[in-house]
Amino acid sequence: MTTGHTTKKRGSAADALAGVLQDGITIAVGGFGLSGVPFDLIEAVRDSGVRDLTIVSNNMGVDGQGLGILLENGQVSRVVASYVGENALFASLYLAGELTVEFTPQGTLAERLRAGGAGIAGFYTRTGVGTVVAEGKHLAEFDGETYVLERGIVADLALVHAHTADTEGNLVYRNTARNFNPAVATAGRLTIAEAEVLVAPGEIDPNHVDTPGVFVQRVVASAPRIKPIEQRTTRARPTSVHQTTGGAE
Repeated sequence: MTTGHTTKKRGSAADALAGVLQDGITIAVGGFGLSGVPFDLIEAVRDSGVRDLTIVSNNMGVDGQGLGILLENGQVSRVVASYVGENALFASLYLAGELTVEFTPQGTLAERLRAGGAGIAGFYTRTGVGTVVAEGKHLAEFDGETYVLERGIVADLALVHAHTADTEGNLVYRNTARNFNPAVATAGRLTIAEAEVLVAPGEIDPNHVDTPGVFVQRVVASAPRIKPIEQRTTRARPTSVHQTTGGAE
């Protein structure tokens, strides 16, 4: 490591979360479905036993995967999300009144996180006007159209997954695993990133940095794992040349 650099690297996900977790905090979590999800950090939150958590995330994983394990462990009391259709336990907890849910349109959720990270208290949008999404919120008219006021989100803790990080917290995401991670990374009072590849300062081209290290306080190398697929869609494999050519000779 270059002399003079202060490392943000921690030895494990549990080490990265040490002294941070407590009951009742709000945690923003990156990912979309099961892509770009900080699995190691989520498992460390589960193992810590903290409870009464508010989770802000696009979705709550699936049963037994991702944020779904926090639901299974009874650690979540409130969720701010845009989609929860792949998690049966989530639905049952919500319908039983055991879980408070604030449904937020997907684009609005992304902008609320971005606004919180940028120090913007709120913004007006037309999305959700005339629906339950706008109930109890301030409405205003601009250019003859009605808009609803949405508040920026600032979480106590943000957890993200990157493909590559250096020990100063600069992050690079890969393909669709980028999703909500950049917005979440800026929206935490304290942000912890797990990365598949962890390198020394200077090894990431500055032009390739997606999230600057100023937003990230701690980083940890993620453990190798087989990445789960939420919905596997395939087509039948051709069994003869006639199936691929239509039988023409």
